[in-house]
Amino acid sequence: MYSAFRQFCERLLRIPPHPEPPPGDETKTKVFLAAPNFYRYLLALWALKTLVAVWIFFVVSIGPLIALFAGHSRKHGNWAVPLLIIEGLFAILVLFSTVFRLALVKLDFDKRWYVVTDRSLRVREGIWQVREATVTFANIQNISISQGPIQRALGIADLRVDTAGGGGSQHSQRGMPNMHVVWFRGVVNANEIRELMQQRLRHLKDSGLGDNEEMIPQRTTTPDASFIDALREVANEAAALRAAASRRAKSV
Repeated sequence: MYSAFRQFCERLLRIPPHPEPPPGDETKTKVFLAAPNFYRYLLALWALKTLVAVWIFFVVSIGPLIALFAGHSRKHGNWAVPLLIIEGLFAILVLFSTVFRLALVKLDFDKRWYVVTDRSLRVREGIWQVREATVTFANIQNISISQGPIQRALGIADLRVDTAGGGGSQHSQRGMPNMHVVWFRGVVNANEIRELMQQRLRHLKDSGLGDNEEMIPQRTTTPDASFIDALREVANEAAALRAAASRRAKSV
C-alpha cells in the first residue's frame, strides 16, 4: 500500500528520482543515507504532534459534546444527532490526515540523499519543496556535528557543513533556509563522514584546491658540448663585429 502511495506522490508532486553524482571521480563517490533510527526519531515527533492534535480536538469538540448530551439530551434532542454526525465526520477527517502525515514521514525519510565525491558533495531533501544543494570542497568553511538528547539515545547525529558567504543568521530570521548551510540529518556515522570530508579537503589543498591542470615542474637539462661550442662561436663573432664597428667609427 505504501509503495502505491509513494508512486502516486512522486507523480503528483513531481518528485525527481535519485540525484546525479556531483562533479568528481565516480570511483570515489560515496552515498550516505539517513539511518533507520532517524525514521524512528521522525515517528516520535509525529506521535508527539498527533497526541497534541488529538488532545486539542477532544477538548474543543468531543468534551463539550459529551457534556451537552449528558446534561441536556432531552432539551436539545432535535439537533443533537446532526451535530454528532458532523463531529464524527470531523473525527474521520482528523484520522485520515494523521495517517496521511504518517505516510509523508516515511516518504520524507526515503527521499533523503547525501552524495560525496572527491571534489564536492550533493544533498537532496524534502517532498513538498525539494531542496538540492551542491557544494565544492573548495567553498567549505566549517564542518560540525550536533546531537540532541533524543538523537544521542538513538545513536544518530546531524552533520552541518558551512560554506563561504554564509552571512550569519539573516536567512533564519526571515523564515527562509540558509542556502550556505548543508545538513546531513540523522546519520549514524557522522564522525566518519566528517573525517572523509576533512581528508579530501586536505588533499585538495595539497594539490592546489583541486585544479584540473596541475603545475608542470620546470625541467632542467645540462647543455651538451656542441651547444656550448656554438654559443662560443656566436659570442666570438659578435665580439669581432663589435670591434670592427668600433674601428670604423674611429677612422671616420
